[in-house]
Parts: sequence; structure tokens; C-alpha cells
Amino acid sequence: MSDSPAPERPLEQNVFDEWPDAVRALFDGSSLASKMGFTASLLSVDASGHIRSSLLGVGELYAPDSRTLCIALWPQARATRAIAQNGRAALSFVCDEAFYQVQLRVKPLASVAGDDSGLVYLIGSIDTAEAQSVRYARLTSGITFELAGERETVLDRWERQIEHLKQAAAGASRLDA
Repeated sequence: MSDSPAPERPLEQNVFDEWPDAVRALFDGSSLASKMGFTASLLSVDASGHIRSSLLGVGELYAPDSRTLCIALWPQARATRAIAQNGRAALSFVCDEAFYQVQLRVKPLASVAGDDSGLVYLIGSIDTAEAQSVRYARLTSGITFELAGERETVLDRWERQIEHLKQAAAGASRLDA
């Protein structure tokens, strides 16, 4: 027998059922301009078994509490239709030097008075979730983007979308109470 210590696990997996603080801060609906460029991938499976993906920014994601996530999607997106069919989706992204994958149970939110965006609002609850990281490498970003000439227009739209998600989420919590 060797007296040497056991080798360190290269992969760290942290399972969670509530958003870690760094993720809550990312999805809190504030300071959207400073979070510009962040992208999450929302994955769903359609009736034919095909995986559908929608790339979302912080202006389309809002966590009203520690276990839920509100999502704004375009109605014509294939992921929107797939989620409507089975009520499930997975969100993957990079945050705080880790890769996150969150399985969500998703249902529609009621529309918001005065919202003429045409967006579909959904609310998802965490089913299972994990963050993965390795000690020998830091994840510095995932999929990122840069807006070409429309930064203020998009940021304004995101501010409105987040407000609508907040209103829809507040309405859903009143119904659940």
C-alpha cells in the first residue's frame, strides 16, 4: 500500500436546487448593460425528437426567486413550440468559472397588460441542476455576442422585457399563494 494521498478529482460537480448567488445576480434583471454579451442556450426536444435551441441574453431571463426562472421567447421560435408540447427545457451557460446545466419544468405565464412585444413568457422551476468545473482550467466565457450598432435599441427592449417578466412572475406568485 502506498502512503501517498488519493489523487484529486479533476472534475467538480455541484448539484443544486436553488440558484447559487452568482447566478441569481446574473438573472436578477438589473444592470443589463454591464451583462451585455452573456448568452445562455435553452434546449428543448420537439415532438419529432429533434433538439431545439434558442440563444438567450440576460434581457430574456429573470429569476424572481431562488428556484424559478422566467423566460421571454419569440412565439415563432422552434424552442417555444417544443416547450409548449412537453413543458421541459434545459438551460446551459457559463457563470463564475463553471459550466451550468439546469433542467427546468416550464409552463406559460399570463400575458402582461400593456405589453405589445409579441413575446411569449414562460416560468420554469428547477428540476435538477449542476455546475461543473475543473481545478486546472477556468472557464472565462461561454457563447458570447456583441451587438452591431443596435446596442441602445436592444438594451431598451430588454429593460421592457425584464419589467414584463417581473410583472408576469409577480402575477404567477399571487396565483400560487
